[in-house]
This record gives sequence, C-alpha cells and structure tokens, in this order.
Amino acid sequence: MGKILKFLLVIGALLVCAAVANAQQPKKVPRIGFLSAALVEPFREAFRRGLREQGYAEGQNLAIEWRHSEGRVERLLAVATELSRLKLDVIVTGGTPALLAAKDATRTIPIVLCIGDPVREGFVASLARPGGNITGLASISLDLAGKRLELLKETVPRLTRAGVLWDAADQGAAANFKETEAAGRTLGVRVQSLEVRSPEDFESVFKAATAERAAGLIVLQGALIRPHRTRIVELATKGRLPTMFADGRHVESGGLMSYALNYADLFRRAAYFVDRILKGAKPADLPVEQPTTFERVINLKTAKALGLKIPAHLLMEADKVIE
Repeated sequence: MGKILKFLLVIGALLVCAAVANAQQPKKVPRIGFLSAALVEPFREAFRRGLREQGYAEGQNLAIEWRHSEGRVERLLAVATELSRLKLDVIVTGGTPALLAAKDATRTIPIVLCIGDPVREGFVASLARPGGNITGLASISLDLAGKRLELLKETVPRLTRAGVLWDAADQGAAANFKETEAAGRTLGVRVQSLEVRSPEDFESVFKAATAERAAGLIVLQGALIRPHRTRIVELATKGRLPTMFADGRHVESGGLMSYALNYADLFRRAAYFVDRILKGAKPADLPVEQPTTFERVINLKTAKALGLKIPAHLLMEADKVIE
C-alpha cells in the first residue's frame, strides 16, 4: 500500500509540475501581414484603430509585418512571397494588385481584402460565400463611376469631353474606366482614356488631354496614382482642368471635388475580419461586406480659381467643403 501511495504522490507531483510549466508558457502572439503597393499612413492608422477596437495592441498581443513595394506593382509578388514565408495567421491587402500578389503567393494563409468588386474580378465565388482563403470588404466602386461623371458635368455645364486618368496595371481601375466610358455615352460626354504605366507618363497624358480639348478630368484610384496626387493636382491646375477624384485627399491637396468611399473606414473595418479569423472563423464562410459610407468633398478655393460656380444643391449635399 505504501508503494502505491508513493507512486501516486510522484505522479501527482509530476502533474502539478506540468501544469505549472504549461501556465508559465507564454501565449502565442498572433502575427499578421499588411501588404500594399504604397505606404498610405491614414489607411495604416485606420487599421490600427480598428484593431484597438477589437482588443488588440500592436507590439503587445499582436505583431504586424508591414510591407509595401514603394509604388512599384511589379515588385509586389516578391514582397508577398516574402510575407508568405513568415508563418503569418492573416494577410491584409490594400488594392487589387496587392491582392493578386498575395493570392499568387499563398493558397493557405487567410487573406482579408479591401478592393473593388471581388466577384467580378474572380477573387471570391460570391459575396455571401467567398470560398477559398479570401474574404473582407468590397468597395464595389463601379457604381460610383457614372455618378462621378454626372457630378462633374453638373459642375462644368460645357463638359462634352472628359479625360480619365487611371493606372493601367490596376484591374479595378480598368473596370472603372469602362463604366465611366459607358456613363459618358448616356450623358453625351466623350471619354478619353489617359492610362499611365510609370511616373514619367503623367506629363504626356496631360498633353494628350489638352490636345483632345478635354474640359474636365476624372482621376481613378491606383497604386501609381496615390503617391503622385500632388503632381497630378499641379498638372491639372496648370492645364485649368476641373477634376473629379476617387479619393478625398486629392481635393485637400487642391483638386476640385471627389465622390468616393470612406477608404479609411474600410481599413478600420478590416480589423473585424482579422479578429474573426484569429478566433477560428474560416475565410470561406465569412461573407464579404459592401460599403455603406460615401463622401463628397468640394474645394471652393479651387472652384473660384477655375471660374466655376458650384451648384447650391451640391454644396448642401457635400460632406466637406474646403474654403
């Protein structure tokens, strides 16, 4: 009986030691990647804010690997491949080129997207049941393309020709251009394609717009567009072209107006998907969300410099008016 008791005491002591050792083991800190073509600090900060709302603090209970390709789309696959080797729990992507690169780099790591129309572009099977390893937020900005042209025409009554500046390497921008072109046929506006493939193309496309007597310019989102918004605004100002942007920050830099999603809110919401995936949800079963927040920004100072009078109802409907 004494031997049995001693044996039980030894087993009990071993179990206690094992329990203590397990209790002392540090919890695994989730590790996520954030991939984009260019560093956009407002979007990064919005994502951090969303993570804080979900109970995460970078450097404490969450590690983030921030990666971008310095605006060079052709380098995204190499950057995405590097990320995929880091044993990440989730990758968050900003923009179609980044999502394409992440998709090519991994079929197993969950990916949270923030792009245009993921169904049309072939990234998910449907919004309700994405399937595969991708889910997130669709900006579905194609519906906004026609509205942008309509608002620009309201502001510039003489508008019969309009240029559309877009990043030729961006699938989403290409789709937006086609939608704008279709809207132009309805509105009686001839739409000119001004696609850019490198920063050196900006001067030439603005000259092309002048040669075609464009009376207005629509600037779409794209990895090559974002880092050069100041230059784009300067060239438009030089050519006295009224501009409609797909990002309100361009209007704050001196553009005329914008009609766009609240992209910062999109990245803030991406943190919700990260949280769900870290808690065990499968991307295939998480429905892709559609946007609910849209913003109109108008720069009155720019309008006055161009000799334009913004219709009163547009000013009343604007979310922000810069004077």
